[in-house]
Amino acid sequence: MDGILLFDKPIHWTSHDAVDFIRRRIGQRAVGHAGTLDPLATGLLILLLGKSTKLSKDFSNLDKDYAGSMTLGMTTDTQDLEGRILSGALPENVRAADIERLFRELTGTLMQVPPRFSAVHQKGKKLYKWARKGVAVEEAPAREIRVEDFKLLRFSPPDIYFSLRCSKGTYVRTLCDVIGKRLGPGGVLSCLVRTRIGRFRLENALTEEKILAMSHENLSRLSGQTA
Repeated sequence: MDGILLFDKPIHWTSHDAVDFIRRRIGQRAVGHAGTLDPLATGLLILLLGKSTKLSKDFSNLDKDYAGSMTLGMTTDTQDLEGRILSGALPENVRAADIERLFRELTGTLMQVPPRFSAVHQKGKKLYKWARKGVAVEEAPAREIRVEDFKLLRFSPPDIYFSLRCSKGTYVRTLCDVIGKRLGPGGVLSCLVRTRIGRFRLENALTEEKILAMSHENLSRLSGQTA
């Protein structure tokens, strides 16, 4: 089977879990994905089937849209709610205007250091493997990213709700970490949904339940149409 499938990744699944799920469902080894989505995140994941696995870089280079939230008052080693708490403090005197100002400052071309818990390679291993072993390694070099649009949707202390359009390689949880520290009390990513990759949108993606209910023939037809 060749083509692509738009998958609505459930929370706590890794991107590789999604690949394995489709491999078992269609009985085919040649399955990949175009752009990692963290386990805590949900939403659009492009799965590549057969000959389309060669197009991974083309899809990965597309810009992406997210909707998410962050929680003020703590920092963790993973920069999200799944990590070990490093510090905590009640947020004080934080205003929506302060958040909007920071969002404007973080819009445009930026240099971003990948987090310790990430799939970026350093000294022959992915950073998260070093981090899980408790081994301190030199941080990965900063990378250029671009934030096209960063909007505050709602501020309900201690939670900030936002929408974001950004380039490939952008770590949203690292943006949240920067925002939290600049506001004072620290902050972590608490929820993230990827809603768009290039021209592909979440509303056209299949859930796990829908895929399980579909026949092999229908999956094959759908993947060919999507590509």
